[in-house]
Amino acid sequence: MTKTLIRARLLTFIREPLTAEDHSSYRYEEDGAVLVEGGIIRASGNYAEIEPQAAGARLVDHRPHLLLPGFVDPHAHFPQMQVIASYGAELLDWLNNYTFPAESEFGDGSHAARIASSFLDEMVRQGTTTSAVYCSVHSQSAEALFAEAERRGMRIIAGKVMMDRNAPVTLTDTPQSGYDDTKALIAKWHGRSRLHYAITPRFAITSSPKQMEMAQALASEHPDLHIQTHLSENRAEIALSCELYPDCVDYTGIYEKYGLLGPRTLLGHCIHLSEREADALSDTGSVAVFCPTSNLFLGSGLFDYFRYRRRARPLRTAIATDTGGGTSYSMLRTMDEGYKVIAFHGEKLNPFASFWQMTLGNAEALSLADHIGTLDVRTDADFVVLDASATPVMRLRMERAETLAEELFVLQTLGDDRSIVETYIAGDPAKSTV
Repeated sequence: MTKTLIRARLLTFIREPLTAEDHSSYRYEEDGAVLVEGGIIRASGNYAEIEPQAAGARLVDHRPHLLLPGFVDPHAHFPQMQVIASYGAELLDWLNNYTFPAESEFGDGSHAARIASSFLDEMVRQGTTTSAVYCSVHSQSAEALFAEAERRGMRIIAGKVMMDRNAPVTLTDTPQSGYDDTKALIAKWHGRSRLHYAITPRFAITSSPKQMEMAQALASEHPDLHIQTHLSENRAEIALSCELYPDCVDYTGIYEKYGLLGPRTLLGHCIHLSEREADALSDTGSVAVFCPTSNLFLGSGLFDYFRYRRRARPLRTAIATDTGGGTSYSMLRTMDEGYKVIAFHGEKLNPFASFWQMTLGNAEALSLADHIGTLDVRTDADFVVLDASATPVMRLRMERAETLAEELFVLQTLGDDRSIVETYIAGDPAKSTV
């Protein structure tokens, strides 16, 4: 197998940085290198120490740019690419007026394949190397996304949504067909290449109690799978969900009742949780996924990041784009908006913590930190190379930047796809080929 030695400034995290001065939480190499073979990191560290191990390796020199683990996006909807930036609605109207009509087209396999390719192109362009993705109700949509991800060697988590009510007939399955289609997709795709299947009841409003029972059966039969759904995004959504499930104590209680909470459960939004609900998520190890750009765009509310993380029974959290309710595919832009939401609550997220969250933090939330999210030896060779002087405005600002923390904050606040010099998927350059 061909070896590649990638030279750059390196940054990777060991644990969450508690402050900008928490230097023991990360490893930084001013002149670093990563040795890649067979899509895996074989060595990582100081260039002078790694170079002797790289006999015969192809050298790629990205200095003076900064190389980090690839960004991880734990909540996105690939069938919503053509409704991003749709004007003027809150969540439920936005779904009915824009999202559902667009998703109805994904029964066409050729359309699904086209959008799947465009979606993964965009992930790569933005430096995102792993995503947790909602498909449409159609098996064809999941087939298309998995096939395209496999072709590119990308690690993704995805699933067809299960939804048997409160949606157009072109977007509904039945409890049995949702179970059968999911079961078949799991058998075909889960564990193949770098692919993971997620059991995906869209949310309580679009799944009947019988379908929830089927999702519970799937979770029981496949306990190693992820589960992804939505929770507590919008007050009208919460009220309708509780009306549809009057025997449950609250919205979170619906997912509790059907055994869908757990350490591999990814719950998009979680803005308006009561203390009881937050305790339920904490006790089960479920993940609350912060989606700042969509929460702001749809006027849903402001996620209280530190309230959840600092409580006596803390929650596991992640941050995600939630495209197309979210307004950017970029994790940099997403983190910038997240910083502002957190600031609204009177807190500041330090720049190292921001980049920890987008890399190792999100990898831990996906229970995949053994594979992604670091530059550790024997993990996947998924990287992003960043340029903090990518635009004229950034170059001017960087003339006054004196620390790595300042550089990271410039990237987070002013960066976008232009700051992504290259994205590596399993050790191969990907952005320059899309």
